[in-house]
Amino acid sequence: MEQRVITILGCTASGKGTLARALAGPLNAEIVSVDSMKVYRGIDIGTAKPGPAERGQIPYHLVDVADPWEHFSVARFVTLADQAVTDIHSRGRPVVAVGGTLLYFKCLYQGIFAGPTADPAIRAEIRRRAAAEGLDKLHAELARVDPAAAERIHRNDLRRIERALEVHQLTGRPISALQQQWSSAEIRRPDWGWRLIGLRRARPDNNHRINERVRRMVAAGLVEEARRIWEDPRGVGDQARRAVGYAELFDCFAGRMSRDDAIERIKINTRGLAKQQRTWLKRLPEIRWIDVAETDPPETILARAQDLLACG
Repeated sequence: MEQRVITILGCTASGKGTLARALAGPLNAEIVSVDSMKVYRGIDIGTAKPGPAERGQIPYHLVDVADPWEHFSVARFVTLADQAVTDIHSRGRPVVAVGGTLLYFKCLYQGIFAGPTADPAIRAEIRRRAAAEGLDKLHAELARVDPAAAERIHRNDLRRIERALEVHQLTGRPISALQQQWSSAEIRRPDWGWRLIGLRRARPDNNHRINERVRRMVAAGLVEEARRIWEDPRGVGDQARRAVGYAELFDCFAGRMSRDDAIERIKINTRGLAKQQRTWLKRLPEIRWIDVAETDPPETILARAQDLLACG
């Protein structure tokens, strides 16, 4: 057990964090966060970041390791996560990895797909077109040359649209096809005794939980937290600016929509994120699923996870 990495996967609001904490305690494990936004200091409420009390009970890693104005890459994540897992295992403790950034997990689990080196001229042209023509047109172009990539990349995600179009221009091949080759290699790096557990809820239940989660976040001060980030003279980087729950409020502060419309847009975009996560998770046949009913208490979910781990 000491050398295992137990990974809890699932859509946003499926209950991953609750299960991870419940598992970690009895196992004397430490938690590694697999979340591209929990890495940022001060981006707390909208990411459902564990609070000081929770982090005082169980050690967390890869939380609050960057500032909102910094760029945080998947390569940096993998480097820091490797260091964290090695350190935890050196103390004779298992790891519980949990989070919803499935690209981060895939790169930690299978390795990084590098692709061709970035071309500054191509990227500059794509960004010029994004400003002049809008992201919808670029996303439509991506759908023509790489339908599979367009299906999983949100139409507002400039960074990933840009990379997919760039790879197509440089190689003449869809990035989705190149990534499929990477996936089929079935590289495991390193062999940490992986155990993949997935939480799966019916879509109506998950959508209801998302809506309630957004309501609670707003009540807890999400709007005020986002405004503090928006008004920070040091600014906010492109990556943090796109975080669901903050991007919509930044548009509100810029006068592009009302507060109520921004909150409703957060719910819609979070449900869209959950849809993308479902698509990603279908590509991981190693996951052992727990189908969670709306009425299942946390204790029941924990018992099912423990049974899966006991089975090896």
